[in-house]
Amino acid sequence: MLDVSTLEKFDPQGMYKIYDRWPEIAKRAYESEGIQIDLSGSIDHVIFSGMGGSGSLGDIFSAILSKTNIHVNVVKGYHLPETVDSNTLVVATSISGNTVETMTVLEAAKKKNCKTIAFSLGGKMEEFCKKNKIQYSKIEQIHSPRASFTIFFYSMLKSLEQILLIKKTDIVDSLEQLAIQKKNIGSHNLSSNNSAISLAEWINGIPLIYYPWGLQAAAIRFKNSLQENAKIHAMTEDVIEACHNNIVSWENRSNVQPILIEGKDDYYKTKERWNILKEYFDKNKIIFREVSSIHGNIISKLITLIYFLDYTSIYKAVLGGIDPTPVSSIDFIKKRL
Repeated sequence: MLDVSTLEKFDPQGMYKIYDRWPEIAKRAYESEGIQIDLSGSIDHVIFSGMGGSGSLGDIFSAILSKTNIHVNVVKGYHLPETVDSNTLVVATSISGNTVETMTVLEAAKKKNCKTIAFSLGGKMEEFCKKNKIQYSKIEQIHSPRASFTIFFYSMLKSLEQILLIKKTDIVDSLEQLAIQKKNIGSHNLSSNNSAISLAEWINGIPLIYYPWGLQAAAIRFKNSLQENAKIHAMTEDVIEACHNNIVSWENRSNVQPILIEGKDDYYKTKERWNILKEYFDKNKIIFREVSSIHGNIISKLITLIYFLDYTSIYKAVLGGIDPTPVSSIDFIKKRL
């Protein structure tokens, strides 16, 4: 089992300490004053632009808004959809403030004269917004972009909840659920009943993360966190689509390990598919692990899943003797852009 000395040895920059504080960071961010957004007219189309950890924010907002009449796009790249118009809101997020792709989208939004708001800790994004009178919110980075997820997410919720008609009760519930989750997975509980450590110990190959519609944001975030923190390959598959193609690949043995992210109230046909998939795995002696969401609203489900799965990736890194913080390969790419 892990102990604090091992965590401190392989996580010398203390990423795990930030994750222990996620509930309080989230609460402080949501209770902060936030910015007053002034957007005239109706909004029927929202575009979230961001890469990496900032892209994860777009994914979770897309899931939150999936059952509203607002059309949502998540742009992880350089191009705005041609469908943008005066009723489009572009939300550009770059935690560093210097992400090339997101800056390109922000510049395009300015040219198309659509409603725009930007979030970052400063950088080129702040300069551009001030120069072009674009609504902008400056948010603190804590440790690293991916560890700053909750401060950005709840600050953005604070600013956007009235415009996007997000229920305040759902946000408050999610904060309470984060605090409950911490009791199980935090570094104060380095025991055999810490389910995040248990999952991290089980992963010894390439995780293949299955997810249902609605929980894609958690699956993609888990994949990204395993890649950045634990420095291992990871893949994602929509469980319904996988039954039409990916399932065949299990006819050959490999070091791929299935992880099933299931929602407590998944659509009944999706639950049927989960049962069939598990029956197939059992029949073919393929060992898998299940991760279930909590009951509740979509914000609570996603934020507690992300908290659990992110912490799993940190424990996986430390168990493998890897420092979760450095991302030298990403730095290599960015220096050449």
